[in-house]
Amino acid sequence: MMLSMMPTELLANISEVTRRIRAAEVAAGRPKNSVSLLAVSKTKPAELIRIAHQNGQIAFGENYAQEMQEKALLLADLPIEWHFIGPLQSNKTAVIATCCSWVHSIDRLKIARRLSEQRPPDKHPLNVLIQVNISREPSKSGVLPEALPDLAYQVDTLPGISLRGLMAIPAPASSAEDPRAPFKALRELKDSLGLDRPNFDTLSMGMSADLEAAIAEGANLVRIGTDIFGARYN
Repeated sequence: MMLSMMPTELLANISEVTRRIRAAEVAAGRPKNSVSLLAVSKTKPAELIRIAHQNGQIAFGENYAQEMQEKALLLADLPIEWHFIGPLQSNKTAVIATCCSWVHSIDRLKIARRLSEQRPPDKHPLNVLIQVNISREPSKSGVLPEALPDLAYQVDTLPGISLRGLMAIPAPASSAEDPRAPFKALRELKDSLGLDRPNFDTLSMGMSADLEAAIAEGANLVRIGTDIFGARYN
């Protein structure tokens, strides 16, 4: 197989992203190793995932159900922690409920119910995050902040899944905007909802260009694709 990058480049990229995460922890006064790296491997070959996993990267994020299913089969010999981070159609939930450890993109009760019903009973509960449209972009997935408490309450009641926190993909900040503002808003929502939810502990926010701002505002899971695997294939 022709790889899109050399293994040495891949491992150097992971090392540099990890260095940035640790430096951001220090700058924000966060405990060391309090932020985890999710390597976003969408459109990238399974062999690169294998190389990264063999060198210590455990969690990988995918956007497309069929692609993730194919990679999970190819890499079934490895104890990979699969995270589904893309928009989820109701006809794809069975695949995700079976293959994944985490789903970041719950934005309506119908999807949560299907995942609950389709999670195999011999597996641990599926960890789920509610995606919040924190920047109120009409074209973007996610529940609006004012509808979040009701959705969280309903998701909390479902068996087979465990509501663990929130995810967002904020709009890029303009030069006049504070890049930390949407991350702060999401953290405040998470803190408010987590008051009576002891396992509501995960804030998935921050990507290649803005991981430092996200960590400064409390992210404990950052989703990095481009700075690890390079530009994605279309």
